[in-house]
Amino acid sequence: MLSTTWIIAMFLLLEAQISQGRMFPSNLGFVGSHFLVQGSPFLFNGFNAYWMMKVASDPNNRHKVTDAFREASAAGLTVCRTWAFGDGGDPALQISPGVYDERVFQYVEWAKKAGANVSGDDVFYTNPLIKDYYKNHIKRVVTRLNIFTGVSYRDEAMIMAWELMNEPRCQTDYSGATLNGWVQEMASFVKSIDKDHLLEIGMEGFYGDSIPQRKQVNPGYEIGTDFISNNLVKEIDFATIHAYPDVWLPGKSEDEQKEFMERWMWSHWEDARNILKKPLVIAEFGKRSKDGLVERDLYIGSIYRDIYRYATSGGTMSGSLVWQVMAQGMDDYHDGYEIILSQSPSTAGIISRQSHAMNALMSQFFTRDNIIRVA
Repeated sequence: MLSTTWIIAMFLLLEAQISQGRMFPSNLGFVGSHFLVQGSPFLFNGFNAYWMMKVASDPNNRHKVTDAFREASAAGLTVCRTWAFGDGGDPALQISPGVYDERVFQYVEWAKKAGANVSGDDVFYTNPLIKDYYKNHIKRVVTRLNIFTGVSYRDEAMIMAWELMNEPRCQTDYSGATLNGWVQEMASFVKSIDKDHLLEIGMEGFYGDSIPQRKQVNPGYEIGTDFISNNLVKEIDFATIHAYPDVWLPGKSEDEQKEFMERWMWSHWEDARNILKKPLVIAEFGKRSKDGLVERDLYIGSIYRDIYRYATSGGTMSGSLVWQVMAQGMDDYHDGYEIILSQSPSTAGIISRQSHAMNALMSQFFTRDNIIRVA
């Protein structure tokens, strides 16, 4: 059974569109379903790199973080999503999409040792002691001073957004109501500490009870989340979805998985635009290299085309983050989805073209009358 990963993560801006002076977190925001940076439209192409905290903590391997950023920047990638946790041991909670290291589910174990009466992982969302553990972690991360710059993370302009949790799931309440209560509480807590940075949940995008007919879009099962009600929490600034049809629909043909992916993206884009009225980000997608590099390139290219097509309709589809970019010499972190840009010129070319396309589209939006400019 898949388990929930209890963390906080961050979106990092590799390049900020700064017209003059220093950009502050308060220059980030959204109006309607559009991202804004200093009042101007912001679209992006980005990547996942969960491993950065672990690798950066090792002086012998720290250069790999720099290498990955350098190669990503050369490909035009402007946003990186990375983990900000280390609960109970190795920071790599999610070994690969849908596969977790059970040793690191520490919050519930800590509560048990403290004498709390807990009956399963899902009490994470309701037990007061466990929620306090989580809040303490959030406060420590968000208020931490960068030892190199002396700037608090909550004042750091290169942090675009915080994520409450990677892929939350609640198997004891498929309606999404339990998770919704937790999101409301934790989102309010984060905003009480840091009102300037954007905030999102970290959801995969599964539908729940708020619009029952939408559950038909799910890949045949439910996980206790509700894409609509969870993202309507006012403190949540934008919505995310993940997409792994190869994991979620094992045994299905390539065509069937492709059809699912098209429905998955379209339904969430439509709901983000018409119901949530918030930006949407494809926060995780990828394809295993064992399926063939040509097939991987075709898949990534097709996803990028759909993202661009939806983005042209006004910016609700604001960007994507491919899973996942690594530097050379990181074999221990390979999960089958890894992309080493310097060793994969065809994939790097597809990624670079998408980056330039999104940047060009962003420039077009800058002149459109339907984009509201704010000071």
